[in-house]
Amino acid sequence: MAKKILYSRTFLKNYRKRIIRYSKISKRFDERLYLFAEDVNNPILKDHKLIGVKSDLRAFSITGDIRVIYKNISKDTVMFLDVGTHNQIY
Repeated sequence: MAKKILYSRTFLKNYRKRIIRYSKISKRFDERLYLFAEDVNNPILKDHKLIGVKSDLRAFSITGDIRVIYKNISKDTVMFLDVGTHNQIY
């Protein structure tokens, strides 16, 4: 079953600023988004739980350094909170 994905205002702002401008990264984002919606446990995504202050959040990889931070809202709904390089979002 596909996940329903909601987007925070911060995510949308940073997506426009950091992702959509770059066609290769934007294409990779679309591919990973499809994989995520179908199966969050797909090993390509490298999905993982965060630690410390953000311990209630999770992240997955778009490229080697670009990540999406999200939180589970319910069993089938998530909210994307931020997107960017490791240094930008942590």
